[in-house]
Amino acid sequence: MDDPDDHGDTVLVRLDGAHLVRLSWRPGLRVDGALAQRAMALVDEINGPLERPLLVDMKGTAQLTRDARMTFGRKCSASRIALLGGSEVDRVIANFALGVTRTPVPTRFFTSEPEALSWLCGPGAA
Repeated sequence: MDDPDDHGDTVLVRLDGAHLVRLSWRPGLRVDGALAQRAMALVDEINGPLERPLLVDMKGTAQLTRDARMTFGRKCSASRIALLGGSEVDRVIANFALGVTRTPVPTRFFTSEPEALSWLCGPGAA
């Protein structure tokens, strides 16, 4: 594997500049507790002692299991989280996850990446 942040073609986590972490799932993926834990560990590894905003590209995610939702309800090094989707199915998955799991940091769903980035990094995001 050439990219140390590319884990089995299921999740990619990378630092975008100095102030934003991007996480993307392979489209059609069923995200279970183990994948959620791996993703959170990668975010924490990239952030080290810092907290940074996290943009999660969930376009085409097939399913988010109960274990994954519980894992995402735990604190990690993200200061706030924007969930970026591209369809009504993505919105339903995100709204269900946000509705049944209390998130430890501000978290919102977006269909527009510029709007998500503005919310993550703009005025009032600190």
